[in-house]
Parts: sequence; C-alpha cells; structure tokens
Amino acid sequence: MTSLTDNSSRVALVTGATGLLGSHIAEQLRRRGFPVRAVCRAGSDTAFLRGIGVDIFAGDLSDAASLRRACEGVDCVYHAAARVGDWGPWRDFVEVSIEGTRRLLDAAVEARVRRFLHISSISVYGHLDGEGRVFDESAPIGQNLYRWSYYSRAKVEAERLVWEAHRAGRVSVTVVRPSWMYGQRDRASLPRLIDSIRRGKLRLMGDGGNRLNLVNAANVGEACVLAGNSERAVGEAYNCSHDGAITQASFFNRVSEALGAAPIQRRIAYPVARSAAFAFECVGHLLGLKRPPLITRYSVWLMGRRCFFECQKLRTQLGWSSTINYQEGIPAAVQSYLAHEGAAAAPGARIGEAA
Repeated sequence: MTSLTDNSSRVALVTGATGLLGSHIAEQLRRRGFPVRAVCRAGSDTAFLRGIGVDIFAGDLSDAASLRRACEGVDCVYHAAARVGDWGPWRDFVEVSIEGTRRLLDAAVEARVRRFLHISSISVYGHLDGEGRVFDESAPIGQNLYRWSYYSRAKVEAERLVWEAHRAGRVSVTVVRPSWMYGQRDRASLPRLIDSIRRGKLRLMGDGGNRLNLVNAANVGEACVLAGNSERAVGEAYNCSHDGAITQASFFNRVSEALGAAPIQRRIAYPVARSAAFAFECVGHLLGLKRPPLITRYSVWLMGRRCFFECQKLRTQLGWSSTINYQEGIPAAVQSYLAHEGAAAAPGARIGEAA
C-alpha cells in the first residue's frame, strides 16, 4: 500500500478543474507535490492548469469511457464538476450533476480508487431559514426545497448516490459541502456582483445585518485536500461554509470599496424580494425563457437568510482553518477580476454556491 506521505506517486483526479473551486483544488494539490489529472471538455481554457503542471485528460461527465481512462491509477478523485446556476432545464442538471456523478463513481470503483471526495453544497440541507438558527452536519438533507431549485435538488440526488456507493462498500467516500464561494478566478458570482454595483442596481436584502455563509475558494480547496488525505474523514461530511463573521452589508461594501464605488444604501424587504423572485420565476417558466430572470428565490435566500451554517466539525476533526481572511481575500479577488476584466461570465451562472 502506498504511504499517505508519499505524494509524488499518488495521482489525484479533479473534475471541474477549469471552474472556481476545481482550479483551487488542483492548485492546492500541486503545491503539496501530488500529480494531478483534470478531466476537461474540448475547448476549455486550460492555460492556468497547464501552467501549474496539471495533466489534461480530454473527457466529459457524459462520456463513461473517458472517465474510465482518467481514473486508471488514480489514488483520490476530487469531484467538483456540476451543473452550476439556479436556472435552466432540469434535464441538464440530471445529465451533468446526477448521471455524471453516477458515471464517475462507476469509473472510480472499476479503477479501485482509494477515496472519492465529493463536492456537495450547504444548499442540500434545503432552503432553511429562521432568525438565530444554526445548522451543522447533523441536519437532514433535502428539506424544504423550492420547486424550481434544480441546482439544489440535483446536488441532493448526487450526494445520495455517493453515500449509497459508500454504504455498499464500493468506494470510501468523503463529502465537503461549501457555501457561497468567492475568490480569484471567479467567473460567475463576483462578475455579476461587480456589474450590479457599477450600474447602481444592487440592493441589500432586508437591513443587511444578517451573517453570510461566505468562504474563499482557496480555503475550500485546502479543506478538500486535507479531507481527501485524512483517514478520519472516511464516511464523513463536512461543511466548509465561512471564514469568520461577515454580514451581507459588510461583504457588499467591501467589494464596493475595492471598486472605488459608494457604499450600498438601497434596500428591499426580504419578503418583498422573495415574492418578486417567485413571480419572475413563474413568468420565466411559463414563457420557457432560456436566460435567467432578474432574480430568483434561491439568490434571495442566499443573500438574505437569517440562519447560519456552521463548520466547526471541519475545524475540530481535521484541524482546518481559513488561510485567507475577508480583509485580504475580498479586495484581492476584486483586483484579480479587474486585471482580467473582459472575460465572459459563465453562461447561465448566478450568484450562488458555485461548487
């Protein structure tokens, strides 16, 4: 059996490596000396991955044969790929997030992979809320999901597939559930947030004093590598859901400050925003719109909820801590985006847990 301290021979496979979290997982693995493979679709921008020495495997979650080839000789799979966003046809979420996970699991089992590290989301718990309520990993998943919250529903089903494989003894599983992520190489939520601030369209949901579950993607990447290489983490799920205390207003205004813009003053009542979002969703589905509506209930919940998701288990059991705090992380992420401004945001992406 290969020693867990001999990283140079322990190949790691990362899916979703061209995305926000996947790229940070690959980066953290390379820093620790792991050989890294990335399954990437044709036409993907792989410049960053190639620059840090990642082996690019042409493939897709819809192509079982490519996944089997990619898993050969792999020690740990880090499955970060998913259909991201809170809009689009259900069949797309099924094909990528659910069936794609099923195919990857089968390939990992066939290749006798040591560990399957699955990236889930805190949204699998459901759209919970309530002033002062705090949830941890003991909360059941799949509760109170909005009818059209396809991202969350697909994440629930994908995670259930992973746990079924673990309970059946097919592969050893660890699950990490990130929250709303930001950071360098964010092509989804941060660009939309910056655009809203520049156009003067951003409003606080409620009074802006609610705590956000916000975490830097680099910190989540560290948590994933830590969990993927800990025997203590086998069969466990871990929230990776904040880097400390930050309110909605504080986050938005830190971004505004980094842009040289004025603080966010305009507000909308949380119930009003949720009702408006539901109306937008109904119209969008009735008309079969391909583009997402102005706002959805998922994004309203993400920004305005009064409950909080804790990640003490990750800290206690695995010794994880946030390397990058909000004070340095937020302006660095904004400056990184501004330096590469002009790159298109991910199609259909919305502010959310981009796992």
